Amino acid sequence: MKEVTEFATPVRSEEHIWIELPDGRRLSGRLWMPEDAVEKPVPAILEYLPYRKRDLTRARDQINHPYLAGHGYACVRVDMLGSGESDGVLVDEYTEEELADGIAVIDWIAAQPWCDRNVGMFGISWGGFNGLQIAARQPEALKAIVSCCASDNLYEDNMHYMGGCLLGDQLSEATVMFAHTSQPPDPELVGERWRDMWLERLDGSGLWIKKWLEHQRRDAYWSAHSVCEDYQAIKCPVLAAGGWTDGYTNAIFRLIENLKVPCRALIGPWGHRYAHMGVPGPAVGFLQEVLRWFDHWLKGKDTGAEEFSELRVWMQDPVPPSTSYEERPGRWVREPRWPSDGVAPREFRLGYRRLYEGDGGTPAPTGTLSSPLSVGLYAGKWCSYAALPDLPHDQREEDGGCLVYDTDPLEHDLEMLGMPEVELEVAADRPVAQVAVRLSDVLPDGRATRISYGVLNLTHRDSSEEPEPLEPGRFYRVRVKLNGLAARVPAGHSLRLSISSTYFPLIWAPPEPVQLTLRGAGCRLLLPERRRREDPPLRDLGPPEGAVGLEVGQVTRPEHSWRVVREMVQDEAALEVINDEGVIHIPEIDMQIRRRTEERYSFRQSDHTSLQGVTRTERSFARGDWQTTTTTRTVLSCDPQNFYIHAQLDAWEGSRRIFSRNWDETIPRDLV
Repeated sequence: MKEVTEFATPVRSEEHIWIELPDGRRLSGRLWMPEDAVEKPVPAILEYLPYRKRDLTRARDQINHPYLAGHGYACVRVDMLGSGESDGVLVDEYTEEELADGIAVIDWIAAQPWCDRNVGMFGISWGGFNGLQIAARQPEALKAIVSCCASDNLYEDNMHYMGGCLLGDQLSEATVMFAHTSQPPDPELVGERWRDMWLERLDGSGLWIKKWLEHQRRDAYWSAHSVCEDYQAIKCPVLAAGGWTDGYTNAIFRLIENLKVPCRALIGPWGHRYAHMGVPGPAVGFLQEVLRWFDHWLKGKDTGAEEFSELRVWMQDPVPPSTSYEERPGRWVREPRWPSDGVAPREFRLGYRRLYEGDGGTPAPTGTLSSPLSVGLYAGKWCSYAALPDLPHDQREEDGGCLVYDTDPLEHDLEMLGMPEVELEVAADRPVAQVAVRLSDVLPDGRATRISYGVLNLTHRDSSEEPEPLEPGRFYRVRVKLNGLAARVPAGHSLRLSISSTYFPLIWAPPEPVQLTLRGAGCRLLLPERRRREDPPLRDLGPPEGAVGLEVGQVTRPEHSWRVVREMVQDEAALEVINDEGVIHIPEIDMQIRRRTEERYSFRQSDHTSLQGVTRTERSFARGDWQTTTTTRTVLSCDPQNFYIHAQLDAWEGSRRIFSRNWDETIPRDLV
């Protein structure tokens, strides 16, 4: 990334500001703005998160906000209630209180002497979600947003459920927030009340995974703040960005199709990161794109409005399977509108172990399938950070437990853009069952790279609001939507469709082993073929830029900061992911920080009641004689009737434990 050291507009910053809310609570923020903003007010950009602007997002904030401020904006980074030094307790994601506070923050910013009453929101992940949600509330000063790696649907595309199946990433996300919500404020900013604030958080934040598991179907808990319920409520322009290795990309297709305001969509090869820091590469000049967006909508400059309703994506070229990539080869392509008249469905039928088109084959005979629980150990994470070894590996490792259908080697290149679908005629011998389908690019040497996948809880075949148990032995016609993709499969390669009845730990397995029966004559694969062969020249997005990054010292460095281990010991199989960041030192605030997270998912042979997820976290903050440490442990297990949660939270001030709590919860399974 190019570090920009000088800007046309000199920037000043305030390490800490208090934002007074109407009810007397205070939220903590940082501010960057042009030196003369009080005399010459400028538009403002808000990033609103629960991830501690003082320390944990400091490095990223240091790249983003001074850069935008140097181009004529007041940038405000605010920690929401119960995080960082802000008052209150954070009890769940996207609550009514969080959104109301966000609107109050926008009103506060618009009333400041350095703001010209035009405000934008900019954020990734949680900050991308609440940007969309606050935009749907239509605060007067909010003129445009940039939403990255976010979703319009809190149930279907949000680390909780996919196709009505319980995602393993739900435990992962609950673990992340268990650790975040138990961290203390900095005494340098809040004084002696830091301990009382910390104890209030430890006592009040609660066990989020319990709340999420109590809503296994798409009820009002999920729909209340899902902007897909009313796209027309969003009245300001939206720039939506994401990456093909991220978990939230499907929402971008829905946003650009359904929003009635200008919406620009950008999808690169990246994981869960801003595009100017994107991995796999190539990273791009995303902050320059953010400036073009806000300059147009907040400053009224003509910066190329003809592009402001386009879908631009990275069309990925084939690669051998790997759990991580530094770069993904490909090219940028553009569709001026979505859905595109340049994309049409291409149909393949299921034959005996093969996929065929038209009259080129005979439908597959009726076949049965009961996958081992090991199918899924090489699936990667639902939401990949991509800089880590967390992408799907060679799919041959999984295909032994699946029904597999291959095309003949392609005679011509095939380009796909959009969301594939699979239609199945399927029966199950149990009232609760699931199906997972994977689409792979098979190289001439036999290696198989997954390019998309989809899962469906068959009890959700008609509705996730009102799922219905299956009648064992009865055949149902179901449609499985696969994740969106942009991929070129070259001549000489083959396509493979793999179908399994389990996919653990990416999704939790059904209550008991299931045998599926498929009628081949009623099954087909629909691919979104992009038939536009020549693309007009596209404006170069440029190289990534940002302000000078933060200097961070590494006090201790583990031998392996990230490890992914698959184990087969006697009758138990396990997948273990360890993220150990060691101890870092931030000289600007003289803070030492320790972070470590472990996740382990396991099962014994074909015993569906043996499924277990175990996570542990350690977080510590230290300065001089002041030191705090929090540890968490969460265990998720099950039997055919229930999910079981055992959780522990402990907190130390120095060497003295000042808080300890255990939870033991039983949650009935609801057709999951």
